[in-house]
Amino acid sequence: MNNAVRELMDLFDLEQLENNLFRGQSQANGQRSVFGGLVAGQALLAASRTVQEDRPVHSLHAYFLRPGDFNAPIVYDVDRIRDGKSFTTRRVNAIQHGRPIFSLASSYQVVEEGASHQAEMPEVPGPDGLESDEAIRIKLVERLPEQYRKDFLTERPVEFRPVTPTDPISPDPKAPIREVWFRVVDKVDANPMTHRALLAYCSDFGLMGTAMLPHGMNFWQPNVQCASIDHAMWFHNDFKIDEWLLYRSDSPFAGGSRGMNFGSIYRQDGTLVASVAQEGLIRLHRSDSPAE
Repeated sequence: MNNAVRELMDLFDLEQLENNLFRGQSQANGQRSVFGGLVAGQALLAASRTVQEDRPVHSLHAYFLRPGDFNAPIVYDVDRIRDGKSFTTRRVNAIQHGRPIFSLASSYQVVEEGASHQAEMPEVPGPDGLESDEAIRIKLVERLPEQYRKDFLTERPVEFRPVTPTDPISPDPKAPIREVWFRVVDKVDANPMTHRALLAYCSDFGLMGTAMLPHGMNFWQPNVQCASIDHAMWFHNDFKIDEWLLYRSDSPFAGGSRGMNFGSIYRQDGTLVASVAQEGLIRLHRSDSPAE
């Protein structure tokens, strides 16, 4: 197995401490705090491990409360709110140093038949022939400040191939729409529950940046402070995280130092597998006033 993928799967191998208590490991990835997608994915997996396997998760709603410390493990405390005939509900608090850093509620449903429709997948080029984010990063690394270069080039478990590449270091203002293919780069031999937790992990990559596109902003600007505020997902159909998925995101609004983003995730055959919504903090400080 690819080393980066093995490390990712180790992060999703949660240790069970008690009936409703789990512990996951953190990881530094060049950010100031734990990557939000990792906490969301681990929290969803912890909740799902207390639910019958014949009830897949269909939605999650979460808030990021405090920055996570990537030097410390994360404890997930699961509250079994309800086990009904058709639906199951769980609440999870992610805890570090005795304080909650993240809160998630998730809902599960027995598989049922019903009326069905979906939005069509955008007509975009497939992933074959598109340049990978790794190739793009290699070309751009010399323009980055020295302290970011090592993390920028670190092998990653998820490959992204943007349909319309942008310069992440000096972006030109453009419409707040982003389309990118992605997949875990090696075979993931895991149950559907883990694939959905890994999709929650992947769904946080680049989503908040969609709201930054019209403003020509990037995450490396010293006067820009960014953080996820909340995150919601709805799971519609089955998929495999190691097969190509298209992530189309758009941002209808930014204001009050916040940006709103919506996303749709499709299988390569056009099936809509998930919808995403997130609001993020985008705070612009004066250049002579460092972010707190």
